[in-house]
Amino acid sequence: MKVTIDEFKTHFQGEVLLPDDAGYDDVRQIWNAMIDRKPGVIARCRSIEDVIRAIQFGRTQHLLISIRGGGHNIAGNAVCDDGLMIDLSLMKDVQVDPTTRTASVGPGCTLGEVDRVVQAHGLATPLGINSTTGVAGLTLGGGFGWLSRKYGMTIDNLLSAEVITADGQ
Repeated sequence: MKVTIDEFKTHFQGEVLLPDDAGYDDVRQIWNAMIDRKPGVIARCRSIEDVIRAIQFGRTQHLLISIRGGGHNIAGNAVCDDGLMIDLSLMKDVQVDPTTRTASVGPGCTLGEVDRVVQAHGLATPLGINSTTGVAGLTLGGGFGWLSRKYGMTIDNLLSAEVITADGQ
């Protein structure tokens, strides 16, 4: 069943940007300035429900879907031409449990944002080297940083993840 962009916007808590909207050009940019792709729609998610809605919208519209986490993405896969870019960069919550010495990190966080919060508790984790790198992409790619020789790769320190599959489950 096809859903119009207006119907999608009504049930979406985040921001939906189209190419003519203010802020569109800023949001579609990633750290690698050599990538200059232009999605047909950008869904700036604020919640897991938004992510699920965006995936379902993209599937019903038969759109190519790309995912932008923290926005570093040197390969450029975070941005697609003419499709739907699901932007997670607004999902930046970082919660630290100092007792268990663990942190819960939103998919839009960068290394610098996580470092600031965990260091306030006297903690650190083996993240990458560049503070503008997104934690989600770095972790899923293995993640090598200053602490990796002693504490392993970033992925080695991942205890759990909430995953939304390509079919929106």
